[in-house]
Amino acid sequence: MLVTADTLLLDAQKNHYAVGAFNIENMEMAQAVAEAVSKLGAPAIFQTTPSTVKYGGPALLAAIMRTVATEAKSPIAVHLDHGDGFGMAMQALRAGYTSIMIDGSQLSFDDNIALSARVVEACKPNGVPVEAELGKVGGKEDDHESDNAYTDPAEAAEFVARTGVQSLAIGIGTAHGFYKGEPKLDLDRLAEIRAVVDIPLVLHGASGIGADVLAECVRRGISKINFATELRVAYSDGVKACLAADGKVFDPKKYGAMGRDSVRETVTRLCKICMM
Repeated sequence: MLVTADTLLLDAQKNHYAVGAFNIENMEMAQAVAEAVSKLGAPAIFQTTPSTVKYGGPALLAAIMRTVATEAKSPIAVHLDHGDGFGMAMQALRAGYTSIMIDGSQLSFDDNIALSARVVEACKPNGVPVEAELGKVGGKEDDHESDNAYTDPAEAAEFVARTGVQSLAIGIGTAHGFYKGEPKLDLDRLAEIRAVVDIPLVLHGASGIGADVLAECVRRGISKINFATELRVAYSDGVKACLAADGKVFDPKKYGAMGRDSVRETVTRLCKICMM
């Protein structure tokens, strides 16, 4: 069932769980997510990063994700992750994405507000919700690499009021990619932001964070958790296992199916954490 992300996130916020948002690279990964969440009776969000959009094109990716989401038993939204400018946000909107993220976190506070508010205004006629980011999530996302910058609670409240965004990604010490050491998240800061911001909060960079820590983030106010690296690794591991078992395999459907099975197992595990 294809839906907009705000319907999922508002319910998650109200009932104190999180929606898993899973980065999709191909048809098999979308199918794996849909199969996993449909079996669990859980909602989900398909999302694509700018590098994936540039590689496959927004129209093709939207067609794959919208088709799989429409046929799924669970409600699924189609989301642009880390939209890197107004132009890409509008491409995704026109292609049929049902949720848009604009990431102006590299800009000044006022410029981030201006860009985010502009995207909100452009998406409003279509009823498409917008996610923005305040503070920086560390690590490497596509071709961009940055250090952590923690979100200030007072700035978060002002940012939401001035932009009208429907969800907010915050910086509390997470990073994209796998962690080299044990991550130290500022959970008190999360609680402070939750106390002054009334829209759903988003946690980026969740791959590799322990289940107990993620569950605590949900208890303190996170309504959406993004997973990317773990799914990419799972898909690649499935393909590698297929080729290692039979070096003569040449049919992409054979190793694609193994990749799909591996992703489905990973998504099942991650969804259970989100619903704890």
